[in-house]
Amino acid sequence: MSYRTTIGSTIVAIAFASTAALAQAPAAKVTRIRGDIVSLKGDTLVVHRNSGDTVSVTLPSNLTIAAVKKIKLSDIKPGSFIGTAATTGVDGTMTATEVHVFDESARGTGEGHRAFDLGPNSTMTNANVDSVVKSTSGNVLQLSYKGGSNTVTVPANVPVVAFIPADRSDLTAGKKAIVTATAAAGGAFNAQRILVEKNGVVPPM
Repeated sequence: MSYRTTIGSTIVAIAFASTAALAQAPAAKVTRIRGDIVSLKGDTLVVHRNSGDTVSVTLPSNLTIAAVKKIKLSDIKPGSFIGTAATTGVDGTMTATEVHVFDESARGTGEGHRAFDLGPNSTMTNANVDSVVKSTSGNVLQLSYKGGSNTVTVPANVPVVAFIPADRSDLTAGKKAIVTATAAAGGAFNAQRILVEKNGVVPPM
């Protein structure tokens, strides 16, 4: 791997290691805008949100943009540092809805377990993988983080991804995106970072 590629991967991993890390910020101040890009004109990105409304987002000059690539469930091994959104069943069993594997340079980013906004009873855990137990329906991961541990079942059909670089040229109409932003005047937003669809891979977070 070249020096340039390594630096690029490190920057993306640190800045985008997980949208989960942002769940630590007060909900009233930080919003994740999930939806389809309508247009990009100058520094204004228009997004049609999954909730049905359309919003304008101002992009700063130092905005970090990234994408994801698909990897295999088998790429998750003991010692990997991952983030996983999961839902908790009535029996307390945690089932992953997505998993993202961090670059080693981003180990520790957003570490912990917290509520997440991906759906009802959704949580996010950024943690070390202590063990992997294979099953016919997927893998069971034993995770540990500062202050606790979780066991998460990852079904075989759950998206597993890693982060890759992207830039403004990837912000084209029709692409799926997740924009982490803060509220601005008049119902607009100011972007902090963006995960965007690239090479047909939609960010599952």
